[in-house]
Amino acid sequence: MQRDQHDLWGGLGLAALGLAVAGHALTSFEFGTLRAMGPGFFPAVLGGLLAVLGVMIAVPAWARAGEARPFHLPEAVAVLAAVVLFGAGLSRLGLVVTTALAVLLASWPAPRPGVGWRVALAGIVTALTWLVFGVGLQMTIPLWPAGLR
Repeated sequence: MQRDQHDLWGGLGLAALGLAVAGHALTSFEFGTLRAMGPGFFPAVLGGLLAVLGVMIAVPAWARAGEARPFHLPEAVAVLAAVVLFGAGLSRLGLVVTTALAVLLASWPAPRPGVGWRVALAGIVTALTWLVFGVGLQMTIPLWPAGLR
């Protein structure tokens, strides 16, 4: 039987990344308590959750038959470029502009034609990001480009 290699290796990769993040956070930063969270609390918990989700993907894939799926290079490059754009542009362009550009870039090679749905998706994701991180959590990240602050 050919196992579902994509989900198996993808889940194991997510689990390994989550464990690495949680381990680094726990060894490098103070964890704190639930009432007084330290700087390592949030990354350790998120890393642990990512590891659990990775295992939840990998374990069923071990017993599931897989099928050959082609690798789509344009989509992979677009998503990786969007992540790099977000990381590199956040401090200069702000959260709102960077999120919108990253969503537009990641959706560029999608097989569905048209620009309208891409702009709508970018607007919705940007608004949700602004609401969660800017308004809800009141994080101290720049929301707008340096000239507009």
